[in-house]
Amino acid sequence: MDTTVSALSYEEKQSRFMERIEAGEKIEAGDWMPDEYRKALIKLISMHGISEIMGALPEKEWVPKAPTLRRKLGIMAKVQDEMGHGQLLLRVVEDLMQPLEKGRQDLIEDLLNGDLKFHNVFHMPSPTWGDAGLIGWLVDGAAIITQTNMLKSSYGPYARALQRICAEEVFHAQHGEAIILALAEGTPDQKAMIQDAIDRWWPSLLMFFGPASATTTGSSKQDVTIKYKIRTKTNEQLRQDFFDKYIPRMLALGLRLPDDTMHYDKEVKKWIYQDPDWSDFKKIIRNEGPKSQERLQLRRNAYEDHRWVREALAGAAAD
Repeated sequence: MDTTVSALSYEEKQSRFMERIEAGEKIEAGDWMPDEYRKALIKLISMHGISEIMGALPEKEWVPKAPTLRRKLGIMAKVQDEMGHGQLLLRVVEDLMQPLEKGRQDLIEDLLNGDLKFHNVFHMPSPTWGDAGLIGWLVDGAAIITQTNMLKSSYGPYARALQRICAEEVFHAQHGEAIILALAEGTPDQKAMIQDAIDRWWPSLLMFFGPASATTTGSSKQDVTIKYKIRTKTNEQLRQDFFDKYIPRMLALGLRLPDDTMHYDKEVKKWIYQDPDWSDFKKIIRNEGPKSQERLQLRRNAYEDHRWVREALAGAAAD
C-alpha cells in the first residue's frame, strides 16, 4: 500500500477511495479498500463463481442423454466452460480473502455447509431436453445481461475475468438457442416440450435478477454494488432488459408467455408483469429448492472422494 495512504485516517482513506471510484479508476487487489467494498465483492464474486460450478450440474445430467453425438459434444464443452469460469472467479476472490486469512477451500466448505449460496435457477430440475435448451437460451441469456453490466466494474480483476466469461457465455446462449430452434421446427410434441419448460422455469427467470427493492428480502446488496460502481443497473432495470430482448423472440417462435397479464406499457416504457412468489425465493436461497440438497450432495461426494488428491498435493508442497 502507498505509504501516503497508510498514514491517513479511515475516513480520509474512504474519501480518497470514493474519489477514485467516481473518477472511473480500477481498484486492484493490493489497493486499500473499505471493508464494505471488500465484503460486497467477496459475497458477489464467490456466489458467482460457485454458481458457475453448481450451474453445470443441471446440464451435466444431459451429457449421457443428449439426442445426438453432436449435441453431446456441445453440452460437454459447455459444462467444461462453466467449471472453468468457476475456477477463474474463485481465484479472483481468493486475493480478496487473503487479508482475512481465508482461501478457496474455505469457500467450498462454506458451500457444502450451506453458508455460501448458489444462484436460485440452479436449484431447479431439468427433466427434458427442452430444459437443456432453455438453460442455454434464457438462463445464460439472463446471465449475459447481468454480467455485461459489470464489464466496467470498479474492481479491475473481476472486470478482466468477465471479459473472457461473457465472450464464452455468448456461445453458450447460441448453443441453447440452436436446441430451442431445432425443437420449435420439429414435431408438435417437441414444440410443446419448449412451452412446458418455459412454464416451469418462468418464476425462476423472474427471480434471476433478484427483487426490485431491498425491502422484499431485507437486503441492500444492490445498493452497495451500485454505490461502489461494481455494477450500474438495478435488479429491475436488468429484468426489463431481459424482457426487451427475449419476449419478442419467444413470441416469434409462437410460444406463450406464462403470465396472461403481461404487456408492454408504452407510456412508462416497461413491461408490466406479475411478481413471482418471493417466499419461494427465500426458501431456495436457504437451500430448500427442488434440487438443492441433491446437487449439494453431489458436490459433497466429490469433495470427499477427492480428499486424497488434496492431501497428496499438500504433502508435496510441504516437502
